[in-house]
Amino acid sequence: MKYRVAGGSRDDFMTIATTRPETLFGDVAIAVNPEDERYAKYVGKLAIVPLTFGRHVPIIADRYVDPEFGTGVLKISPGHDQNDYHIARKLGLPILNVMNKDGTLNDVAGLYSGMDRFEAREKLWSDLVETNLAVKKEPYTLRVPRSQRGGEVIEPLISKQWFVTMEPLAERALHAVEKGQLTILPERFEKIYNNWLTNIKDWCISRQLWWGHRIPVWYIVGKKCEEDYVVARNAEEALAKAQEKYGKSVEIYQDPDVLDTWFSSHDILFFWVARMVMMGIEFTGTVPFSYVYLHGLIRDSEGGKCQSHWGMLLTP
Repeated sequence: MKYRVAGGSRDDFMTIATTRPETLFGDVAIAVNPEDERYAKYVGKLAIVPLTFGRHVPIIADRYVDPEFGTGVLKISPGHDQNDYHIARKLGLPILNVMNKDGTLNDVAGLYSGMDRFEAREKLWSDLVETNLAVKKEPYTLRVPRSQRGGEVIEPLISKQWFVTMEPLAERALHAVEKGQLTILPERFEKIYNNWLTNIKDWCISRQLWWGHRIPVWYIVGKKCEEDYVVARNAEEALAKAQEKYGKSVEIYQDPDVLDTWFSSHDILFFWVARMVMMGIEFTGTVPFSYVYLHGLIRDSEGGKCQSHWGMLLTP
């Protein structure tokens, strides 16, 4: 589809290939590779997003864009693509969400608001053809994530979550191995451990589930959630803290999200060991254990997995 260059002639447009035209309402920029001479003259100018009554977005250059992929032009829709999101955060671009949780387009989509995402996709293509903004339509095979329960196509959306800043925690966990305070066996797993912690991202600890340990955060009724909240061990402690800060008449309510299952379960190297090391050093100043030994599954005489709830217990 065509993105016309603002202030240019009818021949000044950039062709963009996409499998999800319904996300164009969330476009915040058009990106090209800085070494791509085909589009160098457009960098720094504005492009007109199709079917948005003339909404303009900047044309930018970023090395993330592969000039050999598609047309070499990328629409940046950070509200609906993880890679676009990282580009937007890096460059300070706004983030627009165009979709409701039921798969319909929201008010950002203008005339297409309320339409199902797939219905909107077909309608948009029809309108692009009618307005001479369509270039061509061709089959394209890609991997689409689907819900394991109902099989519905999963839609990336932006939502508010709780995160733990991990880099300072990971640095100390790495030093614990370097200094010999922690030994991982077999040795080959030490490289995996180091790789995970060296390239670690902030840890999202909140989940929108019905089962789990609730986020220990209480908000103040009538106040902004992002600014006015208390952290406590229980509701009584939370109310006492809130009353001390906001007065005796204050009302509170707990965050509906639950914590990552790590807080109430166990796993192995990264999901358990690495996090135990980071949290142990953070809260106690020492590593929680000196040796970590990783082994394969313990199997029965038939080769099946031993299960404790079947009474298949071994005394070390």
